[in-house]
Amino acid sequence: MISTIYIESEIRQHAVTKEVLARFPKATLIECDRYTEVFNRKSQNFRLQKKQPSLILAKKHQGFVLEAPDSYGIGGDNNYYFSHMLNCIYDCRYCFLQGMYRSAHYVLFVNYEDFSNEINKKLSIHNGEKVWFYSGYDCDSLALDPVTNFAEYILPFFRQQPLAHLEFRTKSTQIRSLLKAEPIPNCVIAFSLSPENITQALEDKTPSLSHRIEAMKKLQLAGWNVGIRFEPLIYMDDYKSHYGEMFNTVFEQLDLAKIHSISVGAFRVPKGYFKNMTKLYPDEKLFAGPLEESDGMIAYRQDLQEDMLAWCSEKIEAHAPACHHYQCRN
Repeated sequence: MISTIYIESEIRQHAVTKEVLARFPKATLIECDRYTEVFNRKSQNFRLQKKQPSLILAKKHQGFVLEAPDSYGIGGDNNYYFSHMLNCIYDCRYCFLQGMYRSAHYVLFVNYEDFSNEINKKLSIHNGEKVWFYSGYDCDSLALDPVTNFAEYILPFFRQQPLAHLEFRTKSTQIRSLLKAEPIPNCVIAFSLSPENITQALEDKTPSLSHRIEAMKKLQLAGWNVGIRFEPLIYMDDYKSHYGEMFNTVFEQLDLAKIHSISVGAFRVPKGYFKNMTKLYPDEKLFAGPLEESDGMIAYRQDLQEDMLAWCSEKIEAHAPACHHYQCRN
């Protein structure tokens, strides 16, 4: 899958670097001073790179743990996110990352220890309070976990910090490391779910809806907290039919008593990123939908968005009235 790996010279001997390189003995290795020399290079072709991305191993120097956007989260008072990776192995047409970055290459920051140190600092600021930390904002939390082993590193840290709550946001079925570990009550494995027709049309390379549900069932049986993220909601003339069928399927197969939380949120993306996305895929029907600009964001018309959120929320509450349910808005 990965044939070329760029490595910052400073972390060439880091333990995580050595572990990753051992998994790709045939890869071409190229050293560089800073990952930005490759990742931020001008005149890159994102669409072409997406067909065969390279991996970049780097050291993060700042911005390890950032305040989460207002629309991101599940009701906590103190919300942060962190990104041990940039970019994603999947190719979801609605993903803002393709409008945010020039490069489709994957960046892995190998200095995991600095992430846990910064999380500790945030906990000290909110002394005695519950704090949420979200993984999966700039990447899929688990899709490359067999390569990175990040979950194996970070879970023991959260096991020792009961006030620190972790969400792994994912579409992936790469859950082997979780099934091998003892579940911890302050960790949620949150799956983004879409109807099968949207998965096939807009979520290239992702596992099917049925495969994601199977992974969720395995995690529930193993004792893990599982979250459901119906995000982003995609408008279509018959969305009620497709989303209604998906809700029936999901809630019939999962153990409702073991669902930690459910959230819904409609498609939305910053205006600047949207412009870049439409340049990459000018013929994409999604971008020609009933969208409008509001406060620097591109989203569905207010009336459509409100109708979708209200209808989906009503159906979800009918299926799972006791579950914590959140709406993520612009």
